[in-house]
Amino acid sequence: MLRGLYTGANGMISQQVRMDVIANNLANVDKTAFKKDTTVFKTFPEMLLHRYSEDGIGKTPMGSFDTSPVVGKLGFGAEVNEVYTRFEQGAVKKTDNIFDLMIQDQPGMEKPAFFSVLTNRGERLTRSGSFVLDKNGFVVTPQGFPLLGEKGPIQVNQGNFLVKENGEIYINSKLGTAPKDGTNFSENRFEDPVLLDTIKIRTVENPRHLDKEGDSFYSDTPESGEPTKFPTLLAPQVLQGYLEASNVSVVTEMVDMIEVNRAYEANSKTMQTQDSLLGRLFEIMR
Repeated sequence: MLRGLYTGANGMISQQVRMDVIANNLANVDKTAFKKDTTVFKTFPEMLLHRYSEDGIGKTPMGSFDTSPVVGKLGFGAEVNEVYTRFEQGAVKKTDNIFDLMIQDQPGMEKPAFFSVLTNRGERLTRSGSFVLDKNGFVVTPQGFPLLGEKGPIQVNQGNFLVKENGEIYINSKLGTAPKDGTNFSENRFEDPVLLDTIKIRTVENPRHLDKEGDSFYSDTPESGEPTKFPTLLAPQVLQGYLEASNVSVVTEMVDMIEVNRAYEANSKTMQTQDSLLGRLFEIMR
């Protein structure tokens, strides 16, 4: 009887975790390049039930037989196995802001691509391409962390920043990179283009094992593997003047939320029924 209470409680706890994940997805539906989380459940190890016998073996002239045969399996409910991130690409949003960048995944890509950003905790990965130019001319995240190129932090000036689809960054050498020499991008003809750097884009072997750190940052783990380059033929495109929307579907999350509420209620009713039967049992035993 108590086993039924534990099974119902496990079900309620599991659904509570799933509800928290759905709520987090909905809270970040408008966040640039946010990737939704999905909850995966598993059952507790099942036990085999045997008919009880003191010795377990019966003797006959022809040999012996089992007096405690298996009568079935006994389950102990469900538990949360993991909460993993789905890296499907979100919708494309055009902004026409030259410091907005988006990674366009290519057909056949099995692993997602990430920008590399230097934070105060070390190098981190991100899908969010919403960057700005700080007072020193560095391309940084809204939190002030610089975007990395293959040569290090990227320093340009206002209006002198052109990114090709392969991630190469070009500037007009006549304007240089000093912040005071900035100009309007529409007036810059790039008559003397010079390759400044290439945006550092990386991936990992097992992206589902990346750790989310907030502010759209991911850190690699021993399970995910260290960040590596893409092969040239599979390298993603970089779009300038575009941003990636989140891959969260509000309709899907709301349907899942209704499903979770009903499952939570069913487990709650199971516990109430078990409690009622246990109370009647105690009354009979008095």
